[in-house]
Amino acid sequence: MSADKKNEPGKAPTAPASTGPAPNTRKAWIPKSPIDVMLDQIRKQEEKVSRLQAEIDAEKLTLTKLRKAKEVLEAS
Repeated sequence: MSADKKNEPGKAPTAPASTGPAPNTRKAWIPKSPIDVMLDQIRKQEEKVSRLQAEIDAEKLTLTKLRKAKEVLEAS
């Protein structure tokens, strides 16, 4: 048997001191009004639609190129 002490079950190991900010320096939670929540949802949906529209435009361009290639192949 070893003379070294091991962590005993039931005792939590001690954590090193943290160098981060003190726990009391967190910003206070400020609830949003229903209007702010709705405006935020609208903004997010507009961003999503614009992103999806850009993807659709890129896919349409690819489809147009493939159709032109198909016409060339069928003409031969």
